[in-house]
Amino acid sequence: MHVPDGFINAPTSAVTGVVAAGAVAVSLRGARRELDERTAPLAGLVAAFIFAVQMLNFPVAAGTSGHLLGGALAAILVGPYTGVLCVSVVLLMQGILFADGGLTALGVNITDMAIVTTVVAYALFRGLVKVLPRTRRSVTVASFVAALVSVPAAALAFTLLYWIGGTTDIAIGKVATAMIGVHVLIGIGEAAITALTVGAVIAVRPDLVYGARGLGQRLKLRVNGELVDAPGTPDTAPAPAPAARSHRKLWITGLVTSLVLAGFVSFYASANPDGLEKVAADKGIDRKAEEHANADSPLADYGVEDIANARVSGGLAGVIGVGVTVVAGSAVFWAVRRRRGDDASPTSTDTSTGTKV
Repeated sequence: MHVPDGFINAPTSAVTGVVAAGAVAVSLRGARRELDERTAPLAGLVAAFIFAVQMLNFPVAAGTSGHLLGGALAAILVGPYTGVLCVSVVLLMQGILFADGGLTALGVNITDMAIVTTVVAYALFRGLVKVLPRTRRSVTVASFVAALVSVPAAALAFTLLYWIGGTTDIAIGKVATAMIGVHVLIGIGEAAITALTVGAVIAVRPDLVYGARGLGQRLKLRVNGELVDAPGTPDTAPAPAPAARSHRKLWITGLVTSLVLAGFVSFYASANPDGLEKVAADKGIDRKAEEHANADSPLADYGVEDIANARVSGGLAGVIGVGVTVVAGSAVFWAVRRRRGDDASPTSTDTSTGTKV
C-alpha cells in the first residue's frame, strides 16, 4: 500500500507530513518506557523482519497481490510506540533506497501504514486480551483479529486522504468499495503472518512478547478454606526471565530468517500489482502519478544496478535492505533506550551534607 508521489496533492501531503512527524516525536518519548532489557534488543530486528516479509507479495485475487503492512506485528511484539517507529524506519529505508513509496508521500505512508495500523491493531488487541482467557493462545487469537482489521482500516484511511486531497476526480464510493474490498482479503494474509510470528515467539520466549505481559496469575492464599488473591501481587507483572537467558539465540534466528526471506524466498513472490496499485490502475487514480525522485537509485525496484541475473540482483537487494534496516533501526532504538537510561539515572544523597549529587 505504498502511496507514490502524485496520488495525493501537496497541501494534504504536507499536513500528513506534520501529523507523521508529530506521531514519531510522541512515539520516541513513548518508546522510552517500552524499550526495556527485553524489547530493546529486538526492536531493530522486528523492523528488519517487517522489511523482509513486505517483499513477499502473496496472491489474493485474480491479478492482485498483497503484502504485510506490519503495524500489528510490531505493536504486539515490542509495543505500540516502538511499533510506529519500526514501521516508520522500514518506510524510510524503502523510500530512500528502493524508490518504493514517494518521498513527498512519506507523511501519507507513515500516517497510513505506521500510525493507523498500529493504533487500530493494538487498541483492538488489548481489548480482546482483556475479555479472552488469560492464555498464550488468546494472545495469538487476538493478534490474528487485530491484524486482520488493521489492513482494511488502513485502506479506509487512504480513501479518506484521497477524498480530501486526491489528484484525480474519481467517485469516492468506487474508491472505497474497491480499496476496502481487496484489503479485507489482504488482511487475511496479514493476520496469518502476524499470528504465526507472534505464536512462534511466544512459544519459545513469552517474556519477550510485549503484548503477552501480564499473563501470570495472581498469587492465591487460602483463607478460611477459600482461595483469595494475595495482597500486593498485581496480575500485570510478567514472570521474570532468568538473568542468564540471552536474547542472542532468538536474535540470530530472526536475522537469519529475515535474510533468507528477503534474499531467497522473495524471488518466488507474486509479481502481480498489490491492492493499491491494482485499484489505482483500474479506477484511474494513478493518472497523475509522478516518477520517484530516487528512480535512478542503484537499488531501485529491489534490484542491484548492473547485475543482469534477476535472482541474484533481487536477492542481493533484499539482503542489503535487511542489513541496512536492522542497523538503522537498532541505532534508533539504542539511542532511545540510552536516553531513557539517562532520564532514569537516580540521584544519590551525600549523607554528610544532605544534598543530592
